[in-house]
Amino acid sequence: MDVINEIIQNSAIGAMPKGYKNLVLLVFSTIVSILFSMLVFLIINAQNVVINFGY
Repeated sequence: MDVINEIIQNSAIGAMPKGYKNLVLLVFSTIVSILFSMLVFLIINAQNVVINFGY
């Protein structure tokens, strides 16, 4: 946990108030969790995905 706090303090959001830090971290973690769940969904349903290359 000390490493994460050190990274946050040395980043661009380190000087922001605590409420803004929490909001930025919440938005970032929400985006990452959505992307991870989409990746899992694509891996599970890979046989049903049809990909067409061309014009």
